[in-house]
Amino acid sequence: MPYPTTRPRRLRVTSTLRRMVSETALAPDDFIYPLFVVHGAGVRRPISSMPGICQLSVDEAVGEAGRALGLGIPAVLLFGVPAVKDAVGSENFADDGIVQQATRALKAANPGLLVIVDLCMCEYTDHGHCGIIRDGRVDNDATLEILGRAAVTYARAGADLIAPSGMMDGMVAAIRAALDAAGFGETGIFSYAVKYASAFFGPFREAAEGAPRFGDRKTHQMDPANVREALRELALDVAEGADLVMVKPALPYLDVVRRVREACDLPLAAYNVSGEYAMIKAAAANGWIDERAAVLELLTGIKRAGADLIVTYHALDAARWLRP
Repeated sequence: MPYPTTRPRRLRVTSTLRRMVSETALAPDDFIYPLFVVHGAGVRRPISSMPGICQLSVDEAVGEAGRALGLGIPAVLLFGVPAVKDAVGSENFADDGIVQQATRALKAANPGLLVIVDLCMCEYTDHGHCGIIRDGRVDNDATLEILGRAAVTYARAGADLIAPSGMMDGMVAAIRAALDAAGFGETGIFSYAVKYASAFFGPFREAAEGAPRFGDRKTHQMDPANVREALRELALDVAEGADLVMVKPALPYLDVVRRVREACDLPLAAYNVSGEYAMIKAAAANGWIDERAAVLELLTGIKRAGADLIVTYHALDAARWLRP
């Protein structure tokens, strides 16, 4: 019935009532906290474009993950910065690589922590691209063999989930086959199924030291204009055996998150990426926005769009702010 009989404002009169009728609930259990791991000890190196985020040595990462777990955040996503880069990203598939070391240490110190390992080649190669380079181009099929080898070393170190992010055709099937052949049939694959060639990745490339030395990544990451293509990529990864899927970035692609949610019943994550984080931090530092209110609003929006999980650099702050 119309006004004056119907008055929607009645349900907004008190904070308790607003909380009771809220349609979207945000909790620390929704968050995955990214960590950038480097060689050394006692290293906590600030990332200039991402205030509050640091490159961490393994010992520091253990402490950071413990703080996250103490706030109710159940999972971390590991990115490694190798000691030496080469054409094939050798440290990526070395049993004593930095991420493999970190995984073992994190699982030993925090048995209840879910450790997810990002699987790509860009941080590990001297050219900064997401695969093997042949004749100036990424060789998709040669890259798959490397990804499979790396995935097995991550699983052997104790990773709970492998998260391939390079957008190589057939990557999920190749990783699944490699894991199964090595006896890691219960290790899950958390696929970056829908990853766009985005301008919002800039600060991440400082954090992971993985910027391409030439060209760009538009031959494998998706065109920001496309959504039907996203659904094709999603369907392929699901058919190949993905256990969870991700949309990256989040904020400019909430329509894509919604379309993926409607098309797929697997657990869905969205990655609140470095550029999105940096914009909030810059605006808050200048007094232009209320950081707490803005962060909780944007994370709620990502979840409202359909994400079950959110990868976010805001995780620690958001978890503190959500405490009763």
